[in-house]
Amino acid sequence: MTTTYTRSALASAILLALSGQTVMAEEQTDQPAKEKVERIIVSGTPAGIGVRKIDAGYAVTNIDAEQIIKLSPKSTADLFKAVPGVWVESSGGESGANVFVRGFPGGGDAPFLTLSLEGSPIYPAPTLSFLENSSLFRLDETIETMEALRGGPNPVVSNGQPGLTTNFRLKRGSEDTEGVFKYTTSDYDLQRIDAMVSGEISDDLFFMVGGYVKSSPGIRDAGFTSEKGSQFTINITKELENGTINLYTRQTDDHGAWYLPTPLNVDGVDASYTQLGTLNRQATIHTGANNDEQQIDLGEGRGWKGHVSGGSIKLEFDNGWSFTDRFNITKGDANTYGLVPAGSATTVGEVADNGETATGAVTGTEYDADTAVQQLGRWVVLKEISAFTNDLAFAKKLDNLSLAFGYYTASTSANDWWSLGNTAYHVLEAGGEMLDGIECNASVDGCDFNYDINSTGDARTNAFYTTAQYKFNDDFTLDAGVRFENHEVEYSVDEGLDGVIDKSVQYDESKTSWTTGINYSINDDMGVFARVNRGYKMPYFDDFRDNYGAYQKGDKLIKEVTQAEFGYKLLTDSTDFYATLFTNEVKGDTFTRRPDVPSEILTNEAYGIELDYNYNHESGFSVNLNSTLQETEITESPSNEGNESQRQPKWQVRVTPSYDFEVSDMYATLYGTISAVDDRWGDNENTVVLEGYEKVDIGLIVEPMEGIKVQLAVDNLTDEQGITEGDPRNADAPNGRYIMPRTTRLSISYEF
Repeated sequence: MTTTYTRSALASAILLALSGQTVMAEEQTDQPAKEKVERIIVSGTPAGIGVRKIDAGYAVTNIDAEQIIKLSPKSTADLFKAVPGVWVESSGGESGANVFVRGFPGGGDAPFLTLSLEGSPIYPAPTLSFLENSSLFRLDETIETMEALRGGPNPVVSNGQPGLTTNFRLKRGSEDTEGVFKYTTSDYDLQRIDAMVSGEISDDLFFMVGGYVKSSPGIRDAGFTSEKGSQFTINITKELENGTINLYTRQTDDHGAWYLPTPLNVDGVDASYTQLGTLNRQATIHTGANNDEQQIDLGEGRGWKGHVSGGSIKLEFDNGWSFTDRFNITKGDANTYGLVPAGSATTVGEVADNGETATGAVTGTEYDADTAVQQLGRWVVLKEISAFTNDLAFAKKLDNLSLAFGYYTASTSANDWWSLGNTAYHVLEAGGEMLDGIECNASVDGCDFNYDINSTGDARTNAFYTTAQYKFNDDFTLDAGVRFENHEVEYSVDEGLDGVIDKSVQYDESKTSWTTGINYSINDDMGVFARVNRGYKMPYFDDFRDNYGAYQKGDKLIKEVTQAEFGYKLLTDSTDFYATLFTNEVKGDTFTRRPDVPSEILTNEAYGIELDYNYNHESGFSVNLNSTLQETEITESPSNEGNESQRQPKWQVRVTPSYDFEVSDMYATLYGTISAVDDRWGDNENTVVLEGYEKVDIGLIVEPMEGIKVQLAVDNLTDEQGITEGDPRNADAPNGRYIMPRTTRLSISYEF
C-alpha cells in the first residue's frame, strides 16, 4: 500500500543539463574587470594549504558573501541547498536540519556532514541524536565565503569525513577601516540588527568584530517570542614576515521553536501551523523510575548557547618547507524542547472517556466529539557538549613533487539527559491545549511509552596522514594520500533514570583511509580529473546506544564508504562549470526509527551526476545553476533489499538569475531562485511517497545613495505547500513537515 503526501505538478526535468553556484575563496588584486581572477581553494588540502582551483583534482562549490545575501538562507543548512549533490530538509527551524549527500543513506540529521570554521571542524561527531553540525553555527555579516567539498580527498585530510565538508571563512581586517550596519524586519515581525567592523590595530595587526541580535514570534507564529538570540565574533590576524597568525572566537546564544511534522489530512493544518503556543508551552512532565515531576518551558525550542573559538599559524621557510597548525575549541549547551506528534490525528469522540466531549485543561472549553486531536509528546533533551581539535602539517615542495605530513587529534564529549514521551492528546489547532476527560492524559506515564536516559560519553581520535602530488609535466598530475586513524570511545547510559548503568562501552578501533586522483589540464581554462577513495565513518555515542546488542556481539559499527568520481571543469573570465560523475557504496549503515525499535543495518549504493555552473556577463546579467541526477539502491538489508534509499530525490535543480542595472541614478539588482525537486520515498520500505514540488524566491536590492542598500526578499513567492519529510517515527502515519510558508523580509544597511 502506498501513502501519498501532497502533490504539486512538476514541470518537466528542466535544466538538468546545467547547474551552479561556484565562487569560493578568492585571492584577487585590483585588476581590470575582464582580467582573469585566480581562485585559491583550501578545502581538501593538508591543513588548508591553498591550491589554485583550476589545478585541483576534485570539485568544490564556493559561495561568497554577496551570493549569501541573494540566497537569503533562513538557517545555515538552508545555504547548503546551493551545493550540488546535497539534499537539505531545513523546514524544522534554525536548528535540527536533515542533510543528505550524494545518495548516502540516512534517516535524519546529517550523518555525513562536517562543518568547519577557518578549516577546523567545530564538532568532530557529524551527528548525535538531536544535534547535527549546522545547529552549532549561525550566519551573519562576519562570513566571507563558504567552501563545500563532496568526496574528493575528504577521507584523508582534516577529520576524515567521507561525505560533505563545508568550510566557512571569516572576514579579516585590512589597512582600510570597513564595516556594515544592517536592520532587518519581516512580515512575521522579525527584528534583527547586524553589525561588522574591520580594520587595522597597528602595523600588520588587523581585527574584525561583528554579530547580531534578533527576536521574532517565528515564521510559524507561536503567539510569543519563540525565536531570539545573539552572536558576537572577534577575529584577530597578525601578518608575519613569513606567515600569518589568526585567532577567533564566536559566542552564540540563539534558539527558536522546533517545527515538527503535522497531520496532512486535517483541515486548517497547513504550512503556517505549529503545535507550540501560549496554551501549551508550559507543561508538567514525569521522569524516571520514580515519576519525578518537573516543570518545563517548551518555548525554549532548539538552539545553541556556547562558543566556537580557535586559530591558526601558517609559516613558510626559505628551504621550501611550510608549516601549518589549526585548532578549535567548542563548548556549550545544545538543548531541545518540543511537542512531538505520536501517531495519526483522531477525534475527541474516539478517545474521550465519555465518548462525546473533553475539556480544555487551560481554558475549560468543552470540545465536541468531532474536534480533531492528536497525541503530542512533551520532549526534553539536555545536551552539554565540548570538543577540541588540532590539525598540524608540514609540507615540502621539490621540483615536480609536493609532499605533506599531518597529525590530526580530536577529543569529543557529550553529556545527555533525555525525557522522551509524556504524551497526551491536544486539540489540533495552532498552539492547541491539552485535554481533560481522557484517561491516559491524566496518567503519569502518559498515553505512550517514555524513554528517559542520563548518559556520558567521551571520544578521542588520533590520525596521521600523508599526501603526495607528482607533476609529470605542466598538464598532468597524479596525487595520493593515506590516513591512519585510531578512534576510542568511553560511553555509559542510565536508561530509565534509576541510577543503574544499563549500557557501558570501552571501544578502541583503527582504520586506514586512502585517496588517489589524476588531474589533466586540456588548456589554461579547461581540465578533467578522476579520483577514487575509501573512508570510514567511525561510531560515536548514539551508535552504541542504538546498536548495543550488535556491539556486544562484536560488530565494530564502522561505516565503510568507497567512492569514485570523474569530472570536467571549465574556468574562464565569465564562466565556472563543473560536471562530476560519481558513484559510491556505503556499508554498515544503521537506521533507527525510535529507541524501542531495533535498528536496520544495510548497504547502500548510488551513482549520478552533479552539474555546477556560474556565468557572469559584463552587461550585468548572471546566472547560477546547479542540479543533481542520481539513482540509489539498498543492496543489503534484512527486509528492504532492492529498494531505493529513503528521502533521496532522483533529481533536483536550482536556477538563480540576477541582473544589475541603473534606474534614476540608483544602482539596483533584481534576482530570484527557481528550485524544483523530484518525488522521494519517505521510508526504506518504499511505501510512503513524498511528492516533488517547485519553489520560487525573488528579491530586489537598491542603492539609493552611496553606502546605503535596501533589500526586499520574498521567499516561497507562490506559497507552495511542499513536503520535505514524512513522520520519521511513524512512517505510515499521515504526517509530514511542510516547507516554510511565504515570507517577506526587508533589510536596510549602511556600508562604509
